[in-house]
Amino acid sequence: MATYLTAQDVYLIHTQIALYMLTAEKKSLDLTQFEKTFKNLQNTALQWRRSKYEERAERLRRLRKWILNNRPEIQKAVFSDFRKSPEEVDISEIYPVTSELKHTLSHLKSWMKGKSLPTPMTMIGTKASVMMEPKGVSLIISPWNYPFNLAVGPLVSAIAAGCPVILKPSEMTPHTSEILQRMVSEVFEPHEVALFQGDTEVAKALLELPFDHIFFTGSPQVGKSVMKAASKNLTSVTLELGGKSPAFIQNGADLTDAADKIIVGKFLNCGQTCVAPDYILVHEQDKDAFLDNLKVGIQKFYDSKFEGIDKNPDYARIVNDKHFNRLVGLIENSIDQGAKVEFGGQMDPQQRYIEPTILSQVNLDMEVMQEEIFGPILPVITYDDLDQAIALVNSFPKPLALYYFGEDKSLRDKVLEETSSGNTVVNDCVIHFIHTEMPFGGVNNSGIGKAHGYFGFQAFSNEKGVLTQRVGVTSSKLINPPYNSKTRQAINLLLKWF
Repeated sequence: MATYLTAQDVYLIHTQIALYMLTAEKKSLDLTQFEKTFKNLQNTALQWRRSKYEERAERLRRLRKWILNNRPEIQKAVFSDFRKSPEEVDISEIYPVTSELKHTLSHLKSWMKGKSLPTPMTMIGTKASVMMEPKGVSLIISPWNYPFNLAVGPLVSAIAAGCPVILKPSEMTPHTSEILQRMVSEVFEPHEVALFQGDTEVAKALLELPFDHIFFTGSPQVGKSVMKAASKNLTSVTLELGGKSPAFIQNGADLTDAADKIIVGKFLNCGQTCVAPDYILVHEQDKDAFLDNLKVGIQKFYDSKFEGIDKNPDYARIVNDKHFNRLVGLIENSIDQGAKVEFGGQMDPQQRYIEPTILSQVNLDMEVMQEEIFGPILPVITYDDLDQAIALVNSFPKPLALYYFGEDKSLRDKVLEETSSGNTVVNDCVIHFIHTEMPFGGVNNSGIGKAHGYFGFQAFSNEKGVLTQRVGVTSSKLINPPYNSKTRQAINLLLKWF
């Protein structure tokens, strides 16, 4: 492993030099370049309206081939931003994209065909169908937490739908942004897909342009700004946001199974996952046993040799100092207000390392329960009855995901019926993100619109209804004036029977 780390150090030095030079160049970037690129993409969009399956499939095949051929470079880039292991990069960044590509290539031909619609009795003689047409030039603003996955995933859907794209990756993960820049330049022509790096000022400038669709992944706060900007041009949006995703532990559930799955879902990417369990609701009777299972599970997964989790190459780091300090503040605030650290709490600012941290005796007034945590801190809250737990969840804005552990179908159904969330997973967590047949997305505060598979293709497509009438035939003469008593009689029959 030492050899691998040394290789990353060498890569980091070279990349930092390159990034410094590139940053100096970008400072003088003329914002009119955005408008020029946008105009070129508009011309492409007009051509791509006529694109056939094989043309779109070829672009997707080129993209998939590039990703597979450049897998080591992607691993190195993400390592430089997060210190993620190659295995975690493969699992959480590369595989979700390659599986999405494979699924899309297998189904795109049928998705593009649209579908015929049934004919109501009053419209006999006509034919109706839905035609899937590309919305047009699209903007994808991707986040820092899964910088490759959450940039390329929506790009797959846009290309499948026939939409040229401007991609704006996060400035917080510069090494991954550079590999994305290289990918775009080597796979696509500049008038097909363009990528602009930069900070929020670049994003704001891009949002001024009249895109046909915007796909944004990030926080609810920034999502509101994106939606406001989109409203100026009446641009449709897909917003993949976040929120405090709860995990219910049913009284009598298999606590070892629940704890192990929650640990993996929570501490993947050092907790920086939009669908990670944000807090646990466990029955008072199961609290101590569940906490014991969490402690044993963390030790088993991350420190089986008792050498320290900070020595484990499979445990990532916090993305930057700002987020590190925010998370340290959440832990300190919780302790000051009476929370108990059941496990963890160790940190190293030099590495931006925070140990997996379990908190008990948490109340809703603590800062850790007032915002999405987005880090390796897991509050555990107890409840006496399920209605109490449901009321607590419903006191927060609707989450992106909700997790339920237990085998009692009636209690499970109660939670499903009395709560609202973007997705729900029973007896596991996080894995729904890679289910290519499921819609993924939030509701209200946690998002608008759905993604992945057909639902991603649909997000970038206009479902255009097409009605075909025979020449010389009118389905009903009721609409033809002048109106008389016979017309009124016919209208009365129409309203009563149809």
